[in-house]
Amino acid sequence: MRKHSSTYVVLLLSTFVISQLTGHTASAASANSVRTNPAVATATVTATSNLGSITLGANIKATLEDVNIWSQSGGNILTYTLNYSNGSSKNANLMYYFSRVMTPGGAVIPGNPLSADALKKKIGAKESLRVTYYVNIGKTNSLKGIKIPMYVWDSKTKGYLKHAGSFTVPANYSPTAVNGKNVSTTMNDIPVIAKSESLELYKFNGKVYAKVGISLTNKGSKVLNDPGYAAYLLSAGGSSYELALDRSQLSYKIQPQEKKTIYYLAEIPAYMKTDNMKLQFTQKDEALKLEIAKSSYKLPAATTPNLVVGKGVTKKIIINNNPIETQLNNANVYAENNKGIWTFQLRVKNVGKAAVTLPTYELAVKSSTGTTFPINAKGLSGLTIKPLEEKIIPLTAQVPLEVEQNSLQLQMIEAVSAPDNTDTGSTGEGKGAEGSNGSTGNTAKLTVPVAYYTISYTLRPEIQKGVEYSASNEYGSFTYNLLSLQRFPWKDDDIVVARINIKNSQSVALTLPELKGSVQVDNDDVSSSTELFMDKETSTIAPGKNAEIYVFAKIPYTQEFDKLKVNLFSTVKEEKSSFLSLSTNSTMNAVSTIERGGSYAITGKGKNAKVQENKTIIYEGLNSNLVYTELLLSSEEKRQSKMARLQAYFKTGDGQLFEATANQPDTSATPGGKQLITYWAKLPKSVIPSDVSMYLGPGITGNKLTEPGQEPTGFINIASLSLNPVSTPPEKNLTKVALYPYTMSVLSSEGRSLLGSNTIDIVMNYNLLRDSTYDMGTFTHKLVLKMTDPYGLSQERSLNIGTELLEGNNNSYNATFTNNMYKNLSGGTYRITLYDEFQGERIELASQAYNIKIDRPAVTEK
Repeated sequence: MRKHSSTYVVLLLSTFVISQLTGHTASAASANSVRTNPAVATATVTATSNLGSITLGANIKATLEDVNIWSQSGGNILTYTLNYSNGSSKNANLMYYFSRVMTPGGAVIPGNPLSADALKKKIGAKESLRVTYYVNIGKTNSLKGIKIPMYVWDSKTKGYLKHAGSFTVPANYSPTAVNGKNVSTTMNDIPVIAKSESLELYKFNGKVYAKVGISLTNKGSKVLNDPGYAAYLLSAGGSSYELALDRSQLSYKIQPQEKKTIYYLAEIPAYMKTDNMKLQFTQKDEALKLEIAKSSYKLPAATTPNLVVGKGVTKKIIINNNPIETQLNNANVYAENNKGIWTFQLRVKNVGKAAVTLPTYELAVKSSTGTTFPINAKGLSGLTIKPLEEKIIPLTAQVPLEVEQNSLQLQMIEAVSAPDNTDTGSTGEGKGAEGSNGSTGNTAKLTVPVAYYTISYTLRPEIQKGVEYSASNEYGSFTYNLLSLQRFPWKDDDIVVARINIKNSQSVALTLPELKGSVQVDNDDVSSSTELFMDKETSTIAPGKNAEIYVFAKIPYTQEFDKLKVNLFSTVKEEKSSFLSLSTNSTMNAVSTIERGGSYAITGKGKNAKVQENKTIIYEGLNSNLVYTELLLSSEEKRQSKMARLQAYFKTGDGQLFEATANQPDTSATPGGKQLITYWAKLPKSVIPSDVSMYLGPGITGNKLTEPGQEPTGFINIASLSLNPVSTPPEKNLTKVALYPYTMSVLSSEGRSLLGSNTIDIVMNYNLLRDSTYDMGTFTHKLVLKMTDPYGLSQERSLNIGTELLEGNNNSYNATFTNNMYKNLSGGTYRITLYDEFQGERIELASQAYNIKIDRPAVTEK
């Protein structure tokens, strides 16, 4: 019997549980009914967390904490929360206690636990347990008259359910919290104090946006993560508009005891009455495919904030509860091609205590008539700023000159995605929201104005050479001045070089980005030929220190211009970020002159050296003269180092320029060592040699000084070296013949000819020594030997050093000269003349006469 009775009780309990879980109700609405919003009681009584208690058994009590309604497509869903408390010393089985919902129409519907509470089976000893139940109450849309009877399983009671009492929802009960009053609630089973904070209205592009603020204080011991609630803005007339969480607060977290204000956005109709609006949270039960009401809050009266920011005024915005200072600075404009070209900077500083990632912003310049001109905001959107960190965002815009330029505003708009499956603001006043009907999906976007910064109308100044100007950007603050502006020849073009000095004016190091340059002369963009040079060691500038930057571009040598514009920029993620822009109409600097005998200094990492003229000579030709200059380069480095490759042009007195061909050693110079560099060019015969000067400067390849063997793309620091051409008369003998760096001494020479022979054999004994004091490039001179015979006729031999002539002492050179006239030769002298031949032109070095000895043929005895 006992066994049979126990089995029956278990089966009966199972039946009750199954009936509770099925949610079956005779008054449930059809699945196709249209969702409408509940007409929650409009009384302003504060929602309470205690709507009465009922004793269920010895030391077992149930307290009704909240009741709410939310519309569904299959009928309105009522939810209520029971807090079971167990004052006994034993666990209590929840399966013995049942609740129902009785509608004003008399329908009695079993309450079923939500999915999150379905597994709650026992109430621990001396503990409490909260369980939320739901009931489909069909078309009932009011809490007025709702009752919740409680039952306890009792085998002695008919039907096995003993009525323990009923909760009656008070007539003046409202689940909506009174505006501005703290409400204790729970989120993710964490106790939270919530309070409505604000309702702001924004008008933009003919639309109205509502921004709702609610503060949450985490009173628990765990981090409160975004519970994933859906949020709705409810009007007094019953319309609902799903709210989008402010993008900067997606997946927010609130630490224990921390308070944060959370903001939501929605588009509403312009005609919407905003009195007595409410914020309603709901939560989806995915397993049951239901949306259930959570807490709701009456909102304060709507306000419309003034978003206009005065010139230079700091505007504070709140992002994820962190205050961010913003300020528009350094605006200036210049006219070009019927447009106003604007540049300005947006200063953004995090004055909060946590790192902040900026949301997506849309920027535009707005005219007084409402016309907008978009600006690239990639440098601002998604930017992460650490506490107390400041960022400077450079911005540029082009506004047609027909638009009034002195009344512009920088318009900052926050782009927020609308909630998924939401018809934002599609319902009218007094109508129910359609829920997922007419969904806009993820493509809908809410564009809410954040600020309208007044742009200061300042004409862009023309930079004057030598004047110091202040600037700041995302990398720091500095001063700059234009040291010089020069124009030099370069092959078939000219090079315009702007030399800019940057001084770190802040108390911390200024780190320069990987800079590039662009140049515009008048309205011609020559950026394709623009290059920039800056010593790599100066990429970080200490406080108070300087760095020099050379920006140069090639232009046709015939082009004249009045204005030069220079832009220094870096490239970040394929986007240009301006570092410094300047415009100048200054005249060109004259090339600095180095007097005869003076030295030219080369500066640069591993390239420091001084250069002096060693010798300049003129090789006179038939149709042109060849100017030849030797320079001595003295290394001032303390380590072995390759010197800079020097570029040069010869300039005539009447301004003609001739590119010089260089011969420079490609070996590294030793500390304090010297190198010989030679230059030459062919000039017209009409050029006066004493009027020739040399334009000289180190070559540039990329962002480095060119080394010998590399091909330069330009040159900088050009100076004009006054040359001192010398004409050295030939020596009268061959005792000491100089062909730098060689010196040849002819010790003796003898000519011999056999009587009746047509040849003269010459023997020349010599010493040939090289001066190794200097390094030099390939020796390209030739030593030409001319032999003039007793008849005054001459023959020549080209003597290459290393083959025909050998370095060292006591060497000899033999040559045979042939002429039929020599058959009649009976004696006399011959003259040896030595010439320095270079590029087909020659200079006589020295000459000397020697005797010819006539040998008699040997007599053969018969």
